[in-house]
Amino acid sequence: MRIEPLTCSIGAELSGINLADAIGDDGLFAEIRQLLVEHKVLFLRDQNFSRAEHVAFAERFGELEDHPVAGSDPDHPGLVRIYKSPDQPADRYENAWHTDATWREAPPFGCVLRCIECPPVGGDTMWVDMVKAYEMLPAHVKQQIEGLRARHSIEASFGAAMPIDKRLALKEQFPDAEHPVVRTHPDTGEKILFVNAFTTHFTNFHTRERVRFGQDANPGGADLLRYLISQAMIPEYQVRWRWQPHSVAIWDNRSTQHYAVMDYPACHRKMERAGIVGDKPY
Repeated sequence: MRIEPLTCSIGAELSGINLADAIGDDGLFAEIRQLLVEHKVLFLRDQNFSRAEHVAFAERFGELEDHPVAGSDPDHPGLVRIYKSPDQPADRYENAWHTDATWREAPPFGCVLRCIECPPVGGDTMWVDMVKAYEMLPAHVKQQIEGLRARHSIEASFGAAMPIDKRLALKEQFPDAEHPVVRTHPDTGEKILFVNAFTTHFTNFHTRERVRFGQDANPGGADLLRYLISQAMIPEYQVRWRWQPHSVAIWDNRSTQHYAVMDYPACHRKMERAGIVGDKPY
């Protein structure tokens, strides 16, 4: 196996291996898992395995989860199909910087995403190192956010365009989750800036230490949250991957955010993702 780091902060391309071999090879799988924790995102080309093998490899990390809005392959539960087609509107909404499913009480551990079909150019995906994003915050901001907690909502994101009855039913099924603004990586002990596009507001900002008068509460908390979310946009923390059919990305969802770049014309873009159940952030 050859390992080529793609940036100084995040991402490495692996070559000379087939992921399907790691289904039954404990040593190979252990090496891949360690590299994932170290580099946060792993990329591979020419991984021409079956859907069953895709699921079997991802299940080595843990149990898989379905998505309540995106559809799964009917024959392979847990394999979510992210399919775009030419008949969708030209102004179709694609993405924002996010960590998958932080609206869950226990967001995913990570994901294994494979490209089935993609535009000849465009449609890249970017990832950002949120360990680095926390590390580089000014000291006074780190002090300000220590102990802060925030809400994450599926209702305000996937549910926003739904009719009100369906939106409220979705929220009833998945009530807003509350997570620390700075979580700790369970494998490395690193601190991670843990706010993203699913984050709506702080839940314990309005205290005597932070707010002089009630007038401070909303702008103070909202401005700070916008600033923290904006850290994902810093290029020095990012890596960008150009897709080809049978390319694969494996990412640690605990320490990264990602963004599917919406720069291609209406065409087919077919991706299949296995999301792995995670643990409650602390």
